[in-house]
Amino acid sequence: MLQDLAATTREATGNASTMQVSHDEGALLTMLTRLVNARFAVEVGTFTGYSALCIARGLADGGRLLTCDVSDEWTALGRPAWERAGLADRIELKLGPAVDTLRALPEEPVVDIAFIDADKVNYPVYYEEIIQRMRPGGLVVLDNVFLGGRVFDPAYQQEHHVAMRRLNDLIAGDERVESVMLPVRDGVTLARRR
Repeated sequence: MLQDLAATTREATGNASTMQVSHDEGALLTMLTRLVNARFAVEVGTFTGYSALCIARGLADGGRLLTCDVSDEWTALGRPAWERAGLADRIELKLGPAVDTLRALPEEPVVDIAFIDADKVNYPVYYEEIIQRMRPGGLVVLDNVFLGGRVFDPAYQQEHHVAMRRLNDLIAGDERVESVMLPVRDGVTLARRR
Protein backbone atom coordinates (compact mmCIF):
# COMPACT_ATOMS: atom_id res chain seq x y z
CA MET A 1 0.00 0.00 0.00
CA LEU A 2 2.75 2.46 0.97
CA GLN A 3 4.78 1.61 -2.14
CA ASP A 4 1.73 2.16 -4.33
CA LEU A 5 1.03 5.53 -2.70
CA ALA A 6 4.69 6.57 -3.11
CA ALA A 7 4.55 5.64 -6.82
CA THR A 8 1.25 7.49 -7.30
CA THR A 9 2.76 10.53 -5.58
CA ARG A 10 5.84 10.51 -7.84
CA GLU A 11 3.69 10.20 -10.98
CA ALA A 12 1.18 12.87 -9.97
CA THR A 13 3.37 15.49 -8.33
CA GLY A 14 6.71 15.26 -10.15
CA ASN A 15 9.49 17.11 -8.31
CA ALA A 16 7.13 17.98 -5.46
CA SER A 17 7.22 14.27 -4.52
CA THR A 18 10.37 15.01 -2.50
CA MET A 19 8.02 16.45 0.14
CA GLN A 20 6.84 12.93 0.94
CA VAL A 21 8.44 11.26 3.96
CA SER A 22 10.80 8.42 3.17
CA HIS A 23 10.03 4.76 3.89
CA ASP A 24 12.36 4.72 6.92
CA GLU A 25 10.82 7.88 8.35
CA GLY A 26 7.35 6.44 7.81
CA ALA A 27 8.34 3.28 9.68
CA LEU A 28 9.70 5.46 12.48
CA LEU A 29 6.39 7.34 12.70
CA THR A 30 4.45 4.08 12.96
CA MET A 31 6.79 2.79 15.68
CA LEU A 32 6.70 6.02 17.69
CA THR A 33 2.91 6.12 17.49
CA ARG A 34 2.78 2.58 18.86
CA LEU A 35 5.36 3.30 21.57
CA VAL A 36 3.31 6.16 23.03
CA ASN A 37 0.13 4.05 22.69
CA ALA A 38 -1.45 6.95 20.84
CA ARG A 39 -5.22 7.28 20.78
CA PHE A 40 -5.24 10.86 19.43
CA ALA A 41 -2.65 12.03 16.92
CA VAL A 42 -2.27 15.32 15.05
CA GLU A 43 -0.43 15.85 11.79
CA VAL A 44 0.36 19.26 10.31
CA GLY A 45 1.11 18.83 6.61
CA THR A 46 -0.53 15.85 4.89
CA PHE A 47 0.72 16.22 1.31
CA THR A 48 -0.52 12.98 -0.36
CA GLY A 49 -1.15 11.12 2.87
CA TYR A 50 1.83 8.77 3.19
CA SER A 51 2.79 9.91 6.69
CA ALA A 52 -0.90 9.98 7.72
CA LEU A 53 -1.17 6.34 6.68
CA CYS A 54 1.96 5.50 8.71
CA ILE A 55 0.64 7.25 11.82
CA ALA A 56 -2.84 5.73 11.48
CA ARG A 57 -1.29 2.25 11.26
CA GLY A 58 0.34 2.78 14.65
CA LEU A 59 -2.71 4.07 16.53
CA ALA A 60 -4.14 2.13 19.46
CA ASP A 61 -7.56 0.50 19.00
CA GLY A 62 -10.17 3.23 18.63
CA GLY A 63 -7.49 5.84 17.96
CA ARG A 64 -7.85 8.69 15.50
CA LEU A 65 -5.65 11.05 13.55
CA LEU A 66 -6.51 14.67 12.81
CA THR A 67 -4.46 15.73 9.81
CA CYS A 68 -4.24 19.30 8.49
CA ASP A 69 -3.43 20.56 5.01
CA VAL A 70 -4.39 23.33 2.61
CA SER A 71 -4.40 21.30 -0.64
CA ASP A 72 -7.46 19.32 -1.63
CA GLU A 73 -5.66 18.32 -4.85
CA TRP A 74 -2.72 16.60 -3.14
CA THR A 75 -4.63 15.13 -0.19
CA ALA A 76 -7.12 13.60 -2.64
CA LEU A 77 -4.31 11.31 -3.82
CA GLY A 78 -4.03 9.77 -0.36
CA ARG A 79 -7.69 9.16 0.41
CA PRO A 80 -8.01 6.04 -1.79
CA ALA A 81 -4.93 4.54 -0.10
CA TRP A 82 -6.44 5.22 3.33
CA GLU A 83 -9.62 3.41 2.18
CA ARG A 84 -7.72 0.42 0.73
CA ALA A 85 -5.70 0.12 3.94
CA GLY A 86 -8.91 0.06 5.98
CA LEU A 87 -7.81 3.14 7.93
CA ALA A 88 -9.95 5.92 6.48
CA ASP A 89 -12.28 5.80 9.48
CA ARG A 90 -9.31 6.68 11.74
CA ILE A 91 -8.21 9.71 9.70
CA GLU A 92 -9.97 13.08 9.80
CA LEU A 93 -8.64 15.54 7.22
CA LYS A 94 -9.15 19.25 7.88
CA LEU A 95 -8.51 21.53 4.91
CA GLY A 96 -7.52 25.09 5.73
CA PRO A 97 -4.85 26.89 7.73
CA ALA A 98 -3.49 24.45 10.30
CA VAL A 99 -3.13 27.10 12.97
CA ASP A 100 -6.91 27.62 12.92
CA THR A 101 -7.52 23.87 13.24
CA LEU A 102 -5.02 23.58 16.11
CA ARG A 103 -6.48 26.55 17.96
CA ALA A 104 -9.94 24.96 17.71
CA LEU A 105 -8.74 21.88 19.64
CA PRO A 106 -9.59 21.59 23.33
CA GLU A 107 -7.07 23.38 25.54
CA GLU A 108 -6.60 20.41 27.87
CA PRO A 109 -3.79 17.92 27.14
CA VAL A 110 -5.43 15.56 24.66
CA VAL A 111 -2.70 14.97 22.05
CA ASP A 112 -0.61 11.80 22.36
CA ILE A 113 1.62 12.31 19.32
CA ALA A 114 1.99 15.03 16.70
CA PHE A 115 3.93 15.19 13.45
CA ILE A 116 4.83 18.58 11.98
CA ASP A 117 5.88 18.61 8.33
CA ALA A 118 4.40 21.70 6.68
CA ASP A 119 5.41 25.27 5.87
CA LYS A 120 8.63 25.81 7.79
CA VAL A 121 8.03 29.47 8.69
CA ASN A 122 5.07 28.48 10.87
CA TYR A 123 6.76 25.58 12.68
CA PRO A 124 7.21 27.66 15.88
CA VAL A 125 3.49 28.50 15.91
CA TYR A 126 2.44 24.89 15.26
CA TYR A 127 4.82 23.62 17.94
CA GLU A 128 3.46 26.02 20.56
CA GLU A 129 -0.19 25.26 19.78
CA ILE A 130 0.49 21.51 19.96
CA ILE A 131 2.78 21.41 23.01
CA GLN A 132 0.11 23.19 25.09
CA ARG A 133 -2.29 20.37 24.25
CA MET A 134 0.20 17.49 24.60
CA ARG A 135 -0.32 15.02 27.42
CA PRO A 136 2.61 14.21 29.71
CA GLY A 137 4.67 11.54 27.96
CA GLY A 138 3.30 12.61 24.57
CA LEU A 139 5.62 13.20 21.65
CA VAL A 140 6.04 15.92 19.02
CA VAL A 141 7.94 14.82 15.90
CA LEU A 142 9.25 17.60 13.65
CA ASP A 143 10.59 16.93 10.15
CA ASN A 144 13.19 18.86 8.11
CA VAL A 145 14.88 20.53 11.07
CA PHE A 146 18.21 20.60 9.15
CA LEU A 147 16.82 22.19 5.96
CA GLY A 148 19.54 20.56 3.91
CA GLY A 149 22.14 21.63 6.48
CA ARG A 150 21.37 25.31 5.88
CA VAL A 151 20.15 25.91 9.45
CA PHE A 152 23.74 25.36 10.60
CA ASP A 153 25.16 27.93 8.18
CA PRO A 154 24.60 31.58 9.20
CA ALA A 155 25.01 32.61 5.56
CA TYR A 156 21.44 31.38 4.98
CA GLN A 157 19.06 34.04 6.27
CA GLN A 158 15.80 33.36 4.44
CA GLU A 159 12.68 33.49 6.58
CA HIS A 160 12.33 29.69 6.81
CA HIS A 161 15.99 29.27 7.85
CA VAL A 162 15.63 31.86 10.60
CA ALA A 163 12.32 30.36 11.79
CA MET A 164 13.81 26.86 11.97
CA ARG A 165 16.88 28.09 13.87
CA ARG A 166 14.57 29.87 16.31
CA LEU A 167 12.48 26.73 16.72
CA ASN A 168 15.52 24.47 17.24
CA ASP A 169 16.80 26.86 19.94
CA LEU A 170 13.34 27.07 21.51
CA ILE A 171 12.98 23.29 21.78
CA ALA A 172 16.53 22.84 23.11
CA GLY A 173 15.75 25.27 25.93
CA ASP A 174 12.10 24.32 26.50
CA GLU A 175 11.79 22.97 30.05
CA ARG A 176 8.39 21.48 29.20
CA VAL A 177 10.08 18.81 27.04
CA GLU A 178 13.09 16.57 26.73
CA SER A 179 14.30 16.44 23.16
CA VAL A 180 16.70 14.85 20.73
CA MET A 181 17.58 15.79 17.15
CA LEU A 182 18.15 12.77 14.91
CA PRO A 183 20.07 12.68 11.62
CA VAL A 184 17.22 10.89 9.84
CA ARG A 185 16.68 12.10 6.28
CA ASP A 186 16.66 15.94 6.59
CA GLY A 187 16.71 15.94 10.38
CA VAL A 188 13.97 14.85 12.76
CA THR A 189 13.47 16.28 16.23
CA LEU A 190 11.62 14.33 18.91
CA ALA A 191 10.28 16.39 21.82
CA ARG A 192 8.69 14.42 24.67
CA ARG A 193 6.34 16.35 26.96
CA ARG A 194 7.39 16.12 30.62
